[in-house]
Order: sequence, then C-alpha cells, then structure tokens
Amino acid sequence: MQSVITAAREESIYSPLMARVLQVEQMTELEKLLTLELPGGRSLGNEPGQFVEVSLFGIGEAPISISSSPTRSNGTFELCVRRVGDVTNAMHCLEKGDVLGVRGPFGQGFPIDRMKGKDVLLAAGGLGLAPLRSLINQVLDDRGFFGRVIVLYGTKQPSEILFKDELLAWAERDDVEFHMTVDRGDENWRGHVGVITTLFPLVTINPRNTVAATCGPPIMYRFVLMELLGKGIPETQIYLSLERRMKCGVGKCGHCQINNLYCCQDGPVFRYADIKGLEEAL
Repeated sequence: MQSVITAAREESIYSPLMARVLQVEQMTELEKLLTLELPGGRSLGNEPGQFVEVSLFGIGEAPISISSSPTRSNGTFELCVRRVGDVTNAMHCLEKGDVLGVRGPFGQGFPIDRMKGKDVLLAAGGLGLAPLRSLINQVLDDRGFFGRVIVLYGTKQPSEILFKDELLAWAERDDVEFHMTVDRGDENWRGHVGVITTLFPLVTINPRNTVAATCGPPIMYRFVLMELLGKGIPETQIYLSLERRMKCGVGKCGHCQINNLYCCQDGPVFRYADIKGLEEAL
C-alpha cells in the first residue's frame, strides 16, 4: 500500500519532480538558459508553447515557458529565464548539479499539425523568442512538412538579442526567410532599425496558405495583429501566446483567468478568432 501511495504522490500534478541543472549559459545581462534533466532521463513530454511551474524551496514557484523543441529533447529540456523576481533571481544563482522542482508541462501549445502543408510566419518580440523557439526548431526539424518558413524577430537593442548563434544559422539557411530588427541600434549595429512591424513590408505572402504564430510583450500584439490581418491572413490561422501570471497550472486558483478562460489550461496559446472579442485578453 505504501508503494502505491508513493507512486500516486510522485505523479500528482501538484507535486514537483526534482530536475537537475546540466548547463547554465549567460545569454544577456538579464537572461540565462538552463538545461535541465528529470530523474532517470524521463522525458518532459511537452509540446511547443507549453510551460512548466518551477519551484525553489523556501523561495517560491513561478511559471516558465519551455524554450526547447520536443524534437531535440534527448532527455533534457531548456528554460530561458529572465531575472525579474524572487524565484527567477534565485534561478540565476543555480549552477551545474543543483536541483529545482518542476511541475508540468501545462497548457495548450501551438497546433503544429494544423500548420503542416502551410506556409508558416513566426513573429517574436523580445523574450517572446524563448517559447516561439520551441516551435521554430520543431518546424525546422520537420522541414519537409511545411511550405515557406518566415521568421521575424525584434528586440529593443542589440544587447538584448537572444540565441545569437541560432539566429545566424537560421539566417544562413536557404529554406528560411529570416528578418531581424532592433528598436535602437548602437555604434556596431549594421542591421535593420525599427519596431518589429517595420519588418512586415519586407515579406510577401499567400494569406490563405499561411499560418501565423506570434509571441512577445502584450503591447506588441495589437500592432502585429494589424499587420497579419492587413496581409489577409484569416483570424482562424493566427495563433498568439498570451503572457499571464499562471500559478497553479491546472485551472483551480483562477489567477490567470481571462473572462471565462483559464490561460494555464485553455492557453497560453490561443487562436485569435477565439479571443478577439475578449476585452481582458489583448
């Protein structure tokens, strides 16, 4: 009986599994990339766009988007962590070999099966590249299932650019159309300058055959949506990952409620057609 109780507790959605830190990479002044491993090499089993609840005992718990693609898991997963609060500050102090609690994955991710056979336009702003990277890399790993792949990425300034080596690799691929911009350049910046919406005129698409996915700060969505809709992409073919302060992850606490929806369960990825009339969503 005791073994049954123990097994049930280990599988509880409220009880974290202890993950071990395999690698820590400083990406910018505020962001670190943590590579984690679950006990026994267990797979996280996530979909692109889902998140986990990360806990550090004595400090607290916080939702973090999964940044790695399921196609590249190899028994590990990655979290891109911005230092903004008690939990994330403590996570920035973690070193190789340290452990932390992980619950999840939770939520609805990007519907990659609905994107197959279509052109894919992916627009990321700032830290929004972290969750969108999971989708981008899965699309690239299954490249033959998709038409054109267009990636647009914008940050405030060059020092905030994430995943620089990967961005360079995407830009060098013949089967990816990659455009990047910064709001403000510096003395060494030779690329495009302007907000992310200034990249859309560089792209010509077949709207009926294009599925769009976007992730970034809330203020970005209104303007990116105007560009996507202006290009004729149907509302049913636009997907957004909404930022909300998820807490329980299982739709019980109501902390992330958007009208009648729970971001942790019905999202964080939503189809625009399903939320366009919800005042609290955008």
